[in-house]
Amino acid sequence: MNLIEELTWRGMLHDSMPGMEEHLAEQMRAAYVGIDPTADSLHIGHLVSVMMLKHLQLAGHKPIALVGGATGMIGDPSGKSAERNLLSEETLRKNEEGLKTQLKKFLDFESNEKNAAELVNNYDWMKDFSFLGFIRDVGKHITVNYMMAKDSVKKRIAGEDSDGMSFTEFTYQLVQGYDFLHLFREKNCTIQMGGSDQWGNIVTGTELIRRIGGGKAFAVTCPLITKADGGKFGKTESGNIWLDPEKTSPYKFYQFWLNTSDEDAEKYIKIFTLFGKDEIDSLVAAHKEAPHERKLQKALAEDITIRVHSQEEYENAVKASEILFKKGQEAVDGLKSLSANLIQDIFEGVPQATFAKAELAEGIDIVAALAEKGEFLKSNGEARRELKQNSISVNKEKVTDTKVLTEDDLIGGKYILLQKGKKNNYLVTVE
Repeated sequence: MNLIEELTWRGMLHDSMPGMEEHLAEQMRAAYVGIDPTADSLHIGHLVSVMMLKHLQLAGHKPIALVGGATGMIGDPSGKSAERNLLSEETLRKNEEGLKTQLKKFLDFESNEKNAAELVNNYDWMKDFSFLGFIRDVGKHITVNYMMAKDSVKKRIAGEDSDGMSFTEFTYQLVQGYDFLHLFREKNCTIQMGGSDQWGNIVTGTELIRRIGGGKAFAVTCPLITKADGGKFGKTESGNIWLDPEKTSPYKFYQFWLNTSDEDAEKYIKIFTLFGKDEIDSLVAAHKEAPHERKLQKALAEDITIRVHSQEEYENAVKASEILFKKGQEAVDGLKSLSANLIQDIFEGVPQATFAKAELAEGIDIVAALAEKGEFLKSNGEARRELKQNSISVNKEKVTDTKVLTEDDLIGGKYILLQKGKKNNYLVTVE
């Protein structure tokens, strides 16, 4: 595989230094991507650079994932308007373990091949570096003029909403540059990859290698992924889409990809899957013939949900999604088979009420549940009218005004789904 050609057709190449293709063609090379461990999970914004490492490994080269235990203590000023909170070593180590577990789903760390992936932490070589030693051995090789010329620095200093930049953050590019120099010396790593906003930091590393290391190194960046509507990729109303199922459930993760626009799905399927060009072209063509079937979104959501979570979690997410659109006994049985956690995910944001389990043991009249107790409908009269028109369902089964809610109606031992018509859902939590 020609890595540069592969990244180019996938829309994953923003910029690379001249001579990069020839450099890769000569022999197996090592390249790294840095990830600051500010959380114990990756979010999907990290995946673009991780997928760059994946393609690098598939092309026969060696990927190095650098967890920035040291740089994470400083905070990267690139694209930020405020300084980051500093983290303790204990927190950083915990976060590192979480990231490694997730990276193993994308990169091969275990093989005996020469290009097996490695995980390194820059805290391991920065922790014993004295301040005087650093400014003497590293700082003197990069001028302040050079550092001030970087966009990430200029924007922070000139920004109207900015309080300026601390010396700590100003030195970030020097520390990141030294990481590159260290890996160049210790791992023969000659390439750094990252987002296009990292170009300035990466080039500082190539400059240090040229001036101190006496060698040549290369920078490769991917574009920052955006949504067709201008919104920020990977962000929802509730925040980032995380790879950790405790932070973003597999159902919500699956739904994020399933609900992408046609334009975004065509872009994302090239970036976030390993499907070949012919397969993607066929999927795009099939999707355009029948957009309502959402073949692109389904293929994208299936591939990445299985890779990040599992086949079982993917199947559960699909089942949960389909139950909402099913009718009859199949819908009733399907709904009752869902776990409490899935029910909570599916109906997040719908009107909710909490009933006491003791009350349910005695039975709760459906009219009271809809109006007086649940306050889903305005009055008992409205509830009776809707029931008379056969528009009220309990767990997807039509009911009359004689219905009494009992413990037999509980889904996952905790929830009851009430519906008015096709679109109005109400969730009762029983505690």
